[in-house]
Amino acid sequence: MARSSSPLVNWSQYLPLRVVAGLVQCFSPEQNLRTAATVGTAFWNWNPKRRQRAIDNIRMSFPDWTRERAEDVGRASFQYMFQLAMVDAVMMGRLVTPDTWPRTLKLGNVQRVLDRLIEGRPMLMLTGHCGNWELLGYGVSVLGYPLTAIARPLDNPLINDWVLRIRQAHGLRILTKWGATPEIQRSIEAGEHIGFIADQNAGDQGVFVPFFGRLASSYKSIALLAMRYEMPIVCAQARRIGQQFKYELVCSDIIDPEDWRDAEDPLYLITARYTHALEKLIRGAPEQYLWLHRRWKSRPRHEREGRPTPESLIEKMRSLPWMDEDEVQRVVEHSDRAAASRTS
Repeated sequence: MARSSSPLVNWSQYLPLRVVAGLVQCFSPEQNLRTAATVGTAFWNWNPKRRQRAIDNIRMSFPDWTRERAEDVGRASFQYMFQLAMVDAVMMGRLVTPDTWPRTLKLGNVQRVLDRLIEGRPMLMLTGHCGNWELLGYGVSVLGYPLTAIARPLDNPLINDWVLRIRQAHGLRILTKWGATPEIQRSIEAGEHIGFIADQNAGDQGVFVPFFGRLASSYKSIALLAMRYEMPIVCAQARRIGQQFKYELVCSDIIDPEDWRDAEDPLYLITARYTHALEKLIRGAPEQYLWLHRRWKSRPRHEREGRPTPESLIEKMRSLPWMDEDEVQRVVEHSDRAAASRTS
């Protein structure tokens, strides 16, 4: 659960934040975005450990890129991270409302998603730490389709309550992760849509599926919910357009129950497919991904034990329609190298 601090510490963090938030409202979004980008650049320059982690993640994900290009994208991702925190999170409630959303939100290739929202059938809506993950659920709710989103509570309760008031101003409902399962089930049974940020490291017991050429641990819960309630899964993103407070809603995949119903291992197929869909979103705007995120921290058992990739896992990867033999071998070679390094 979230860490607790003394009231003095909480107020000493909350009050300066509200002052900064008030100052931000005095300037245009574009000017604030430039200021936030400058802070992001400073953070990039002054944090060699985090900078190197981002560069390493980018170069492993895009092995054909030069180091210079990886650094450019990494720097831009740090700038973007601060733009989200310093500008978008503060101005979202004022700039995106039921009356003003057409000025800030562009509806991209989401007609199929809108059709399903109109039908009223509950769906799982997934995104990653790419684009503006806060704005996606908020924006869908502003459009008139309330969403229940799962989120980790912030450690400071004063800041957490303030952020929740902004997020929940127009129909979005936030559930904390801690003990949320019964409430999620009640929400689904009531016909509500459920939103997840689905690219988090799931630990050693997660499902390991391909993600940018490496095995990445993903949570089982999303696939299990989809299977239990026969729910479609939508993978989407709110992608910033240029250096302005304008976003395009983009969908990379819709996974229907009939797509996995006859699969030999539906849990693996669903998890691998939505992870692949998130990868496609990230590739569309890599500078808007949180590359400093420790997505590949946990490793599968065979790597931890220094063994080669099991043939059963290789066959599962080969069964994925979007994986050709070269892509499978890239994942296997990386995994086998990692396993070998454990024994050397």
